[in-house]
Order: sequence, then C-alpha cells, then structure tokens
Amino acid sequence: MKPDRAPIIAAFDAKDAFYTLMPVDADKDTRHRLKHFLLWLQSTRRSWLQPDLAAHRDYLLHECQLAPSSVSAHLATIRSRYRAVMRHPDTRKRLYALTPPDAPLADRKAFVDEIFHHLRDQIDPDTAPVASYIDSDQPDSHNLRLTAEQARRLMQQPGIDSLRGLRDTAILALFLCTGIREAELCSLTVTDLRQRLDGELALHVREGKGRKRRLIPYGELDWVLVYVDRWLSNAGIDNGPVFRGFYKGEKTLRRTAITKRTVHYVLEAYPITIDGELRIVQPHDLRRTYARRLYEAGVDLNRIRQNLGHSDLKTTLGYIGELSGQQRRPPAIFDPPHNLRLTGFESR
Repeated sequence: MKPDRAPIIAAFDAKDAFYTLMPVDADKDTRHRLKHFLLWLQSTRRSWLQPDLAAHRDYLLHECQLAPSSVSAHLATIRSRYRAVMRHPDTRKRLYALTPPDAPLADRKAFVDEIFHHLRDQIDPDTAPVASYIDSDQPDSHNLRLTAEQARRLMQQPGIDSLRGLRDTAILALFLCTGIREAELCSLTVTDLRQRLDGELALHVREGKGRKRRLIPYGELDWVLVYVDRWLSNAGIDNGPVFRGFYKGEKTLRRTAITKRTVHYVLEAYPITIDGELRIVQPHDLRRTYARRLYEAGVDLNRIRQNLGHSDLKTTLGYIGELSGQQRRPPAIFDPPHNLRLTGFESR
C-alpha cells in the first residue's frame, strides 16, 4: 500500500523549507527572491514539496506589482534552487526516511518518485509562463487609488479612543500624507518626524530604497503630525522607533519597531467598500493614492517624483496611473481657421 502523502508532506514545515531551499552561500538577490517565496509558502500554508509557481507568479504580478521581467527572475531563481535540491542525494534519503519502514519498498519508491515527478512539473517553465505585455489603459481594479472620500473613510476606521486605534490611524494618515514605502515607515524614528527642507517642515526618510535618503515636505498635510504626536504621547514614546507593536494583551508596548508584516496586518484589519466590493488596501495602494491626488491637485510631476523617491519619471507616471476620459479631454488649445458650425457630427 502506497504511503499516505498528507502526514509526510506536513512533516516538512516552514523551518525545513528554509533549511532546504536557502543555500548558505547565496548572494543578495538569490536570498531576497527565495525568502520572498518562503514567506509566501508560509502565509499560504503550502509545503515546499507542493509548490504552485503559477500561483506565486500571480502573487508577484498582482499583489506585489512586480514587472514581468522581475517576476521571471524570481521564478528562474526558484526553479534553479529546486533543481539543485532535487539533484542532491540527501533529498531522496529524507523522503524515504519519512515513509513507513514496514511498507513495501516498491510502494515507498513509487511515493518518492511521485513527489519528484510533481516537483519537475512545477518547475517546468511552461507551467508558469510570464507574459510580457503593456496595458495602455488598466482597469481601476488592477491598481487601487483611493478618492479623497475613500481615504477619509479608511482613516476613520481604527478610531482614536484606544492606543491601537490611535497608532493605526497615525500609520494610515502618514502613508497617505507622505507617500512613503512600508519599509520606510517601519524605520522611522522620532527625530525623523520634524526636519527642515529649505525652511519647510519635512519628514526625513533615512533608509529609502537603494539606500537613498530624502526629505518629504508636509505642506498643508502637516495635520498628520497631530495624530502621530498624540500616539507618541499616549504611548510614552519620546525617542527611538515611532511605530511599535504590542505584546499579547495589548497592555505593554514593544521597544522595537513594527515590521512590514505588522503593517500588512494593520491594513487587513480595515477593509473598505469600493464600488460595492469590500477591498483590503495595500501599502502601495496608499502610495499610488498620494501620487494621484497630488497630480490631480496640480503638483508638478518632478516634485511628486522627488517626494516618492523615484529616480525615473516613468516610474512616477506609473504610480499616478491612467487618467479618466474626462481628465484626458483636451482643452481648446487651437482655434478653428474658419467660422463654421459643427452639425450632424456630434454622434459620430
């Protein structure tokens, strides 16, 4: 009788997945891609013995908003690592060791062969192809950008009557009022909140993407500091990390900064209804919202680019997104050369 797959696969937990798939001598890019994959396996409760690279591809494309070329690089790294693991003799030995020793050898071998066959299918490039395409116009559902009213409703959800609610309100407001990345928010310290850029009150981002530092003027959005200050005062924080987590029971505050995972937990706790559908807002959705609202308010593109910390203006334009038909409606930049009336063509 062939061994039961479920308990054997369950025996290979998240710790085992890290031990197996993460090479000791991996370079920075390899570690980054494999760690991303391992965290995804853990969050989706998948075993590394049953990977679904098509699902991981969709996650990278749609949830993480990676470019197709980046997704291809991630999948190539994962496939390469799986091939190395499958070539290693210890992998088969470990699988054999988990099968019932009293089972017929043929059945044990058939089970191990089945696992390897499944893995080969999953790492085949044809199983999870990445199409390279360009959308001139993307549906609103692809990249979420909140209206001013939707942003207000989101910030109202946590409330300010509890310490957790006050912290979460301050987090949401700071995302929307500065457009910072989740990692940048996690690394903020109290001294970063009030710096100056040519006399303008600004937020100091010390650890931006690519190790780039920048200052983001608050301008007329400096009201966000009222919420941040109240959180700091009620939490008894006067130095160190701005945003911190709670120990179990929420009576004691941690000394360390919150993690990116905590940020996602915060946003997952406050879904909002958009066009009749309950949606969970992602950190990058708030960053896109910041860019779009500034653009629609008439802020210069280069100023938005600098605030977001982008090197390329094309990246900033991607955050702003495609405008509606009305917003793209050309003004009267030319006058007609003749005094003629437009008749009979309106419906064409």
